This record gives sequence, C-alpha cells and structure tokens, in this order.
Amino acid sequence: MPVGADKVAGMGRIAVIGAGMGALAAAARLAVAGHRVVVYERAATYGGAVRRFERDGFGFDTGPGLLPLPAVYRDLFLKTGKEPLEACVELVQVDPAARHVFEDGTEVSLPNASRAGAVQALEAALGGGAGERWGDFLVRAREAWDRTRRPLLEEPLWPNWSVLAGREPYPAVPHKRLLRTRKARTLADVGAWELRDPRLRALLESHALVYGLDPRATPASAAVLPYMEHAFGTWYVRGGMRELARAVYERCVARRVEFVFGAEVTRILEKDGRAAGVELADGAAAEADFVVAGVAPAVLDRLGVPARADGAVPPQSDASSRLTVLLALRGGRPEGTAHRTVLHPEDSVAELMRVFEDAEAAEDPTVTVLRPGDPSQVPDPDHEAVTLSVTVAAGFEPTAAYVQQLLACAERAVPDLGDRLLWHEVRSPADFAEATGADGGAVPAPALAAGGGRLLHPSNSTAVPGLFTVGGWSHPGGGLPHAGMSGALVAGLIVEGPDFRGSQ
Repeated sequence: MPVGADKVAGMGRIAVIGAGMGALAAAARLAVAGHRVVVYERAATYGGAVRRFERDGFGFDTGPGLLPLPAVYRDLFLKTGKEPLEACVELVQVDPAARHVFEDGTEVSLPNASRAGAVQALEAALGGGAGERWGDFLVRAREAWDRTRRPLLEEPLWPNWSVLAGREPYPAVPHKRLLRTRKARTLADVGAWELRDPRLRALLESHALVYGLDPRATPASAAVLPYMEHAFGTWYVRGGMRELARAVYERCVARRVEFVFGAEVTRILEKDGRAAGVELADGAAAEADFVVAGVAPAVLDRLGVPARADGAVPPQSDASSRLTVLLALRGGRPEGTAHRTVLHPEDSVAELMRVFEDAEAAEDPTVTVLRPGDPSQVPDPDHEAVTLSVTVAAGFEPTAAYVQQLLACAERAVPDLGDRLLWHEVRSPADFAEATGADGGAVPAPALAAGGGRLLHPSNSTAVPGLFTVGGWSHPGGGLPHAGMSGALVAGLIVEGPDFRGSQ
C-alpha cells in the first residue's frame, strides 16, 4: 500500500503553501477528490505573479498577458465542476497572434494557429523562401513536441530523468560546414543553420527570450515553444489574465477549499520522517496529512525540510527576470491594431550578451508591446492601456533614463507615444520578487529536454514523504499552462499514490 493510501480513502488534511496558479489548480483538484484543503498565503490575495494594477480607470496585467494552451485550464474546470472554463471567463483568440517589426523596417503579422497562414505571411513579407523554411521548421518542431509532450508536461518527472537530459528530441537537419557535418544543438544553431534569414532567426529566438532563455545556450528542443503557439493558438482573457486567477480561485472556494491570507508559513512540520503540517509566523501550527509547497526554491529552503533527494534535478539558478512598463495613453486604440507587437533590435547578439553575460539589461532590447483593446481596461474609448515588457537579468534595477529609453523604443509600435502618454508605472524584478519570493524576481522557464538537464525542474514529489512541490519552480516548469499541469500532477500523485502515471 502506498504511503498515505489510508488517508486517501477518506478525507485527508492537506496544507497548501502559497496561492499561485499551480497551487490553486492542485487545491481545486484535491478538494474534488474529497480532501480537506487549506491554503496559506502570505500575501493578501491569490494568483502569485498573476496580478493586476489599477489607476484612474486603467487596468493592466502585471504578470502574464496572454494564455497559450488553454486546454490545460479547460481540463481543470471540466474535472472540478459543472461549469466549463468558458462559462467563467471570456476567452478571446488573438488574431493576428503577433506583429513582428524587424530592425530593417520589415514587418510581418502572423495569423493565429495557422501554419499555412504563417508560411504565406512570411513569404510575402520576407521572400527568398523564408516562408517555406519556417514551415519546414514547424514540421520538425512538431516531432520534438510529440516526443516530449507527455514526459515534460503530462507525466510526473521520470526517475531516470537523465535520459531526458541527454536526449535531443528535435530532428535537426544535417549542416555541412567545411569538411564536417553537424546538427544544431541549440536554438541559435537552428536559426543560423536551418532558417538562415536573420529576421527568421530573430523571430525564432524571441520565443526563447520571452521566457528568459538564452537561445545560444538553450537546447534545440526549445523549438516546441513556437510550435505550441502556432499549433494551439494564443488567447486573451477578457478583463485581463487576473480574471483567470479569479475564476480558478472561485472554483476552489466552490469546492470548499479554505483560504488563510496574510499567513506566512515559516516551517514545514515533520513527524516520524514525514511531512505533518505547517507552522505559521504567529507560532500557530496546523497539522496535515500532506503538504503541498507552491513556493520558490529560496522560500522552500527556509522552511526547514531538506526536500530534495540526492541526484535529483537541482532548481534552476540562472533564471532571468522581466521588466514591465504600464502606459496610460490619451486617445483610443486605432482600428486594426495588433494585440501583440514584438520589436526586434538591431543587434540581437549584443542584447544576449548584455542580459546573460553582463547580468544587466540591453540598451536596444527585444520589446513586447501588448495593446489589448479591452474596454474594461480603460476609463473610456478615448484612452488606451499599453504594456511593454523586456527580459532582463534577475535583480536588475532600472533607472529613470533606461525607462525613457524603452519608451523611445516603443514609438516603433505606438506612434506619437510621447504625445499621448499620461503616466507610466514600472514593475521591476524587485516587484516580482516581492510577489513571488523568487530571488531577484527570477521567472522560471518551461521544462525542456536535452541540454544536460539544465532546463528540467525538480520532481513534484520530494525526499520527504507527504511533501510535494507545485508551480513554476517544479516540474514541468514556468508558464501558465505548465503551472496548471503541475497542479494536476500533484493531485494525481496524492490521490493515486506513487503509481500515478500522468494525466490522460
């Protein structure tokens, strides 16, 4: 009989540390399975990094602004109640998925969830067979996706995870150079050897950079990131992504999950070598049959339990962060404006060196501009809410001059921005650190195969029986879909025991 199986048959007590999206997903599923679930959150609200900022009638997402792979949350709502996800939030497919503006002035708008449409748009904008090369790349990326989808998204981390660390699932095209034949090992190699056009390379590498990954060091398996977007589409939640967090929280409440906000957990309690509850900052203790920790590695380390087994995947230590600037503009959003525009720099190598080698921020960065055109985010139709975001080193603190530099860059996407600007707010890595507890405001990347396991994440089960981890810093890593899947995996491991083989 698995450890804790006697608890599963009845109503077990489960203490969840943190109310991030992965923790909420786990709590809802566990409550439906008959457990008594109590969530302890040190902040005054739920959602982790999925926050919202409001001022003068303007509203902004301060965490993720778009939702890939919504099927993860559709499954969560299907498994935890009668109301489907679409009855609780309004999902809007973003089309075009993105408008890309390159340093030479070339622009291309890529349709949502259409490989053929993307091929046609790229060929029309770039020419020279660029569309065909991108389409062929997506076919190979699909093969990498098919090889890794279950072990990296739908199954608990394999005990022999080192197999994933060494196996490159991306079927790279052999590249002849001088007298040697090579295959791409990194995403940058794929761009240089298989896509060739510098604008296609920039397009590819931006999919890694947005997750805080250096394409020069990221395995070729990261090809699954643009594939996910092309295959499953990009979605926006009307009212902002905070609405998704609200819906998941309300589903938890409907399933009788108890929330204790303003409650900082200072220690995980043990009894007979097993997790037995949590101790709070006020000295109170709460007993539990299982503990689920949805916190960053630095926070987990402070809770007094050596949760990781020898030989386990170590937590990521080189994750980057994000700088976000919220813009309140006079004047409405022009008709036909793309929801998302990606501004590519003149010198992408200089950007990567600045962020990943100098631990700073690029002077000329890749900038993502979100212009949702959501009436609920503005005081009236004569105003617009815009969000700028760039990848920076963890711990980077922006100066006023650097923010002004970003605003100048954004003029490429938002003409006359300077004349329209009413005010702006900055969300730095320090703000992310405050919201999540991650050192330097680091943002975890999704788990990826190959690369020596550097982009795998620790298993959801730990060396301490009864203690599980959930959320972006655990398998299967960062991103909203991955957080939702981590909740499903933890619930499966607790309800079904160690023989659980993953979601179906």
